[in-house]
Amino acid sequence: MPIIKAAKKALRQSRTHQKRNLKTKLDYKTAIREVMDAVKAGKADVAVKSLSKAQKLIDMAAKKHLMHKNTASRKKAFLARTIAAKPVKKAAK
Repeated sequence: MPIIKAAKKALRQSRTHQKRNLKTKLDYKTAIREVMDAVKAGKADVAVKSLSKAQKLIDMAAKKHLMHKNTASRKKAFLARTIAAKPVKKAAK
């Protein structure tokens, strides 16, 4: 444990940043999972809405330097390709 006052403050800040970063990471990973689940289920409208949300969260993570901008770009491109390539089941009328 830190003894010096500045070290105690640095530890508090580090823990705060860690919690914030973890939440951001969990948010974009959950959004990616939602897109993939919608694609597997064949729900095109849900997949497109989830894609928009996922792209936004991935961009935010890249902006906060939680991932490299090229990694963010690669993840977004992968999701877009997945939605475009997967045949979509039409809803029965």
